[in-house]
Amino acid sequence: MVHACLRTSVRAAWLAALVASVAMTAEAGPRWAIVVHGGAGVIERQQLSAEQERAYREAMRKVTEHGAKLLAANKPALDVIESTIGLMEDDPLFNAGRGAVFTAQGRNELDAAIMDGKTLKAGAVAGVTRTRHPISLARRVADASPHVMLVGVGADEFSKQQGLQQVEPGYFYTQRRWDALVKYLQANKLPVPAKPSGIANDDPAKGLAHDEGKKGTVGVVVLDMAGNVAAGTSTGGTTGKRWGRVGDSPIVGAGTYASNQSCAVSATGTGEYFIRLSVAHEICSLVRYRGMSLQAAADEVIQKQLTALQGDGGIVAVAPDGQMAWSFNTSGMYRARAAEGQPVTIGIFKDEK
Repeated sequence: MVHACLRTSVRAAWLAALVASVAMTAEAGPRWAIVVHGGAGVIERQQLSAEQERAYREAMRKVTEHGAKLLAANKPALDVIESTIGLMEDDPLFNAGRGAVFTAQGRNELDAAIMDGKTLKAGAVAGVTRTRHPISLARRVADASPHVMLVGVGADEFSKQQGLQQVEPGYFYTQRRWDALVKYLQANKLPVPAKPSGIANDDPAKGLAHDEGKKGTVGVVVLDMAGNVAAGTSTGGTTGKRWGRVGDSPIVGAGTYASNQSCAVSATGTGEYFIRLSVAHEICSLVRYRGMSLQAAADEVIQKQLTALQGDGGIVAVAPDGQMAWSFNTSGMYRARAAEGQPVTIGIFKDEK
């Protein structure tokens, strides 16, 4: 009788443990996740034609599905960041790589950063003019140099030494970005420079691209199957920028940050404000030290701190437990996310979840 009771007790304990295990598994977050942004700014429904809206949604879907496929195949976080942002740098719809805005001197000066949440290893470049994929160059800075940030001619020279693809300045040219520059220069009574050399196709996104307000950025944050987070950001900066201006995108802690102890963040907006607030790191600090949820931390910084400073823009973020978030105080932000067991969700306007 005692043995029977003991067996019953053991069986009951085993069943209770099994139920608890199943419950914990059900409550656990996804093993992988990806959140993407294509820039925040003045993006309102009446400004986008149906064709333009379809083009941006499809571009965001393509990029997110690409990253999701890599993550589901157990690819490391940094590889996914580099590959996914590389696609966006080749898409003239976005202010990065081929669709970048022009400086007042008529140049495309490109910035990018990438950061590994597991090791805190980071790489960044600013003022790049010849490298097709600045995000790949940022990755090489992290992996193949003793430094974190390289700028200008030196960054492009390092790029050539690393065997990354080099292009003529005209490769980055798009007619709508040039038109935006001319309009800006004329309004500010500044001279209009000569067009860059080597223009191959002056309007690869004719009639589809939208000017979100002279600025924009692309960024990706991911959680991989190993439980590591990473972040990457790439941009052409702001139209008509002068004197070698650099924004927040390549600055670790401002526009890009990742730590397995908290979260990964990529930002977009008016960089000067993001630098002053160290936006990306501030969000991660609220998660780590105050125990805030990822969404609450993002909203605290973007909706309160950034807004109080009269800065504009937004962020995307992901945490090691699978939490995903985005927050922006502009009228729109191109954004998308996906995770294990969850379909791709895409948004553009403020009133979309």
